Amino acid sequence: MKVNYLRVSVTDRCNLRCRYCLPPEGVKTVAHAEILRFEEITRIVRAATRIGVRKVRLTGGEPLVRKNLSSLVAQLAAVEGIDDLALTTNGILLAAQARELAAAGLRRVNVSLDTLDPHRYRFITRGGELIRVWEGIELALELGLEPVKLNVVVIKGFNEDELIKLAALSLERPLHVRFIELMPFGPARAWFREAFLSAAAVRARLEKHFGPLLEVKKLQGAGPACYYRIPGAQGTVGFIAGMSGHICSRCNRLRLSATGMLHPCLFGRGEVDLKGPLRAGAGEEELVRLLAQAIVLKRSRPSSLPEIDHLSRLGG
Repeated sequence: MKVNYLRVSVTDRCNLRCRYCLPPEGVKTVAHAEILRFEEITRIVRAATRIGVRKVRLTGGEPLVRKNLSSLVAQLAAVEGIDDLALTTNGILLAAQARELAAAGLRRVNVSLDTLDPHRYRFITRGGELIRVWEGIELALELGLEPVKLNVVVIKGFNEDELIKLAALSLERPLHVRFIELMPFGPARAWFREAFLSAAAVRARLEKHFGPLLEVKKLQGAGPACYYRIPGAQGTVGFIAGMSGHICSRCNRLRLSATGMLHPCLFGRGEVDLKGPLRAGAGEEELVRLLAQAIVLKRSRPSSLPEIDHLSRLGG
């Protein structure tokens, strides 16, 4: 799979404390001076286009807590060669910023949505308000930030009884519901075994209710997800089998942390420092060389999961 997709974490901070992602007190934040500046991110993205990157996704933490994010969106939208500029968000601040982001050049959004129950949402996020997320989703559809993808982390004993309702969101609206396998990073490591439900098991439950799903060949920004359509639906359902499936051959991404470390793979231990050389005066040629080095590291996968303390630090 050709690497053409760069995920860019713009902050290590988040306004929620999802139970599978962060402890209730959060984690120690990085000093502001250690976070990549917008101009530095733009320089890296410009260099990345020379190794084939065409898609950029802004992540966090929660990217919408970064001040003046629309300024970065405008800078990246102007980079020649970038034809897909997207955002992954928990949606809490989306309604307040969506118009400005769309005007700056944002193309589409992914929104985390693990439950349709306000009480469950408040529990899993430790205080989030589901109505604010839905306001953001509604506005994203209105503004044409499509495809609007909804990311559902499947947790046995928490939201497995909502799988049918969540998938049904794709029936009457152009929403693309992606069921993502829980991964044993951070707080989820302690209860992963009893909470894990495979993508295959989720698909089987959906097909038992809706009948055979129809395979969708292409969806913008699809990456390693496999997409299907419930017959007659406007949107799709997707499955990301990060644990049970062999998705490495379909993975087309690199991850840039907010502190300037380039991670070729969640399952890999190698990383490439871009911030250090950048602040030491490295030019574009040097950045291109370092980006190419990361792609070489991406070719190998370790036999076991690395010790990642909090996936949020990597723009997970």
